[in-house]
Amino acid sequence: MTGVERAEGRGAGAGPLLLGVRHHGPGSARAVRAALEEARPRVVLIEGPPEADALIPLAADEEMRPPVALLAHAVDEPGRSSFWPLAEFSPEWVAIRWALAHDVPARFIDLPATHTLAWGRQEDATSADSDGDGDRDGDGEGDSDSGPGPADLRIDPLGVLAEAAGYDDPERWWEDVVEHRGVGKGDALAPFTVLEEAMGALRETYGVGGHERDLVREAHMRLQLRAAQREFEDGVAVVCGAWHVPALRQKATVAADKALLKGLPKVKTDMTWVPWTHRRLSRISGYGAGIESPGWYGHLFSAQDRPVERWLTKVAGLLRAEDRIVSSAHVIEAVRLAETLAAMRGRPLPGLSETTDAVRAVMCEGSDVPLALVHDRLVVGDVLGEVPPTAPAVPLQRDLARLQRRLRLKPEALERELELDLRKETDAGRSRLLHRLRLLGVGWGEPAASRGSTGTFRETWRLRWEPELSVRVAEAGVWGTTVLSAATAKAEADGVAAQGLADVTALAERCLLAELPDALPTVMRILADRAALDTDVGHLAQALPALVRSLRYGDVRGTDTGALAEVAAGLAERVFVGLPPACAALDADAAEEMRRHVDAVHGAVGLLGDAPAAGHGHLRGRWQSVLRVLCGRDTVPGVIRGRAVRLLLDDGELAQDEAALLMGLVLSPGTPPADAAAWIEGFVGGGSGGGMLLVHDERLLGQVDAWLTGVPAEAFTDVLPLLRRTFSAYEPGVRRTLGELVRRGPGGGGGSAAAGSGIPGFGPELDTARADAVLPVVRLLLGLDDVEERTGNDLAGVTG
Repeated sequence: MTGVERAEGRGAGAGPLLLGVRHHGPGSARAVRAALEEARPRVVLIEGPPEADALIPLAADEEMRPPVALLAHAVDEPGRSSFWPLAEFSPEWVAIRWALAHDVPARFIDLPATHTLAWGRQEDATSADSDGDGDRDGDGEGDSDSGPGPADLRIDPLGVLAEAAGYDDPERWWEDVVEHRGVGKGDALAPFTVLEEAMGALRETYGVGGHERDLVREAHMRLQLRAAQREFEDGVAVVCGAWHVPALRQKATVAADKALLKGLPKVKTDMTWVPWTHRRLSRISGYGAGIESPGWYGHLFSAQDRPVERWLTKVAGLLRAEDRIVSSAHVIEAVRLAETLAAMRGRPLPGLSETTDAVRAVMCEGSDVPLALVHDRLVVGDVLGEVPPTAPAVPLQRDLARLQRRLRLKPEALERELELDLRKETDAGRSRLLHRLRLLGVGWGEPAASRGSTGTFRETWRLRWEPELSVRVAEAGVWGTTVLSAATAKAEADGVAAQGLADVTALAERCLLAELPDALPTVMRILADRAALDTDVGHLAQALPALVRSLRYGDVRGTDTGALAEVAAGLAERVFVGLPPACAALDADAAEEMRRHVDAVHGAVGLLGDAPAAGHGHLRGRWQSVLRVLCGRDTVPGVIRGRAVRLLLDDGELAQDEAALLMGLVLSPGTPPADAAAWIEGFVGGGSGGGMLLVHDERLLGQVDAWLTGVPAEAFTDVLPLLRRTFSAYEPGVRRTLGELVRRGPGGGGGSAAAGSGIPGFGPELDTARADAVLPVVRLLLGLDDVEERTGNDLAGVTG
């Protein structure tokens, strides 16, 4: 009997062909394809939002590659959205593709998204996914970002059936009864008949099982089913979650169904296709569809024969690519072990657990480290779907796609690092795009520390495209139709809404990085107003470094930063005036925080260089005067005074003799030990290279050593934690050298002490013989010998 005869043999009034499935189940997908081939229906009805009917033909486009998802979002509130993910092994996707290939109409019959999104608006904590069970029974209405579902009691149909069959793992039960079960000839409808009976028994026992909204959805599906039957009679096939099949089969009046749908809330929605990823399919909450192993399921669906052998061959290829020694013998032994484990566990074929155990034992030598790589790359996978450019999209999305093509910056699911040289036009354009997207809240790329050059012309980004970024792009569409216009409008709005001065300076820096010339004047005006009103020196000191970084970035991008330089100079002047009084009478925590502000301002002034400071000389000179005031005031905490002395010493504004004198005064017996220890921490601590300073300056080391040995016993326990914190930050080699110098004692180690100083470990003068021995190596490293040789040859040629 042919498929047409079998379908006609059901006879008039036999009812529709109801194919209950598990979403994203390769076994269900194979069974759906076989059932449709056998029954040859005249229309295929699919669980999904009816607003997407117009998008179904795009599934046949050559540029459409699953995994993809239907995205519905509220027009007035783009952030309120729902997804309906579809993978290559999803039964719904197989049904759509079959209908398009056979010129059969395909329609979605679930409750419209206009109602499900409105439900989420009414109950912010309610998810549009009415399953709440990780989509295990194939009943998910869609994955929403509107929050988790209500905390009512929901049953897991597959969990109940697995427990009844004596399984403790629903996934393993499903693999045994569905995924590992082939569809034989003339047996295409048998799996659906069995599942329908099982779900009917569960619904009789548990009712709706905590899925109250399913009653409304099923009422809408029944109405759509009746309409299709009036049009196509008995040539109707329905692909839906197995949980719904008994409800669609039951008799209910049209009036009763319409009554359930009466008065439902509505919201205006838009719908389109968006790319999806296997990694998102593996997540149960948020946007995920809740399957644990999409890569494994995809393999089961695509492998025509010998799935275990083919899978373990893939694993071997991956491990070889990671430089692990895996031979064909390993694959053969792993296959044998997986089959043996399946037989011992009473399974018809090896499943994911058996193959995983075999890989761990044979190919990974019992280690879970390479096994984690197999799980991440193959069991889950980084597959990213593709959507044709003809799919509906907001104008901002189209502009973003155009920029991605022009800049050759393709979205990828796998995280990767991107090194940019801003001196190159293409790389500069990529930087602008990524910074503008960050301003819009589209976190496609995150800045990372560069491993090579640290110049301002170099940027490193860590890129990864996640499906929910499509929602963020839709949300950002309210700011403009292009990435540039949207980022400009968003930056101006953020400047007005910014609370603190540091927030505005950070925004100004981001505007320069994103090259938003129209937004920068607005942000600078807000920054100048906030800076004029803010009297907190800590806030001013925190804001100054961001402004100076912005000036440097502006230079490398060729941006006019004149207005920014004026604001930075004025901000620096206010810090210079207010810092000395603000450093008086601080406790230990406040003093440490102010010390960090001093470091930040010092770095900012160094970057500003010799920019004029409105009639007050040069900024650098003004700042050095402030540091001299700080290091000489007794009311300033020791950690700040010590740091001020150290900064002046490093800049060459303080002679070593003067620095040693200041240290000697602080470490005199008249200074409380705790204050002296804080001064030492400020002078040689904080990652400022103070350890090397002590190594190479015998006077400073001797003063610290003499002071420490003279601290009274009752005060030593108080200063020890502070000193230990200071010296523990040094490199191990520096600590070892300091220890050796102190341990040697006067005249130790064969070297005499410095003349008149009595400092151990230091010679009286420079050892010129040892210094001369180093010169050839230094000249070779610097290439000076080659330069002199070439110069000599040139001179010889001229004189010759």
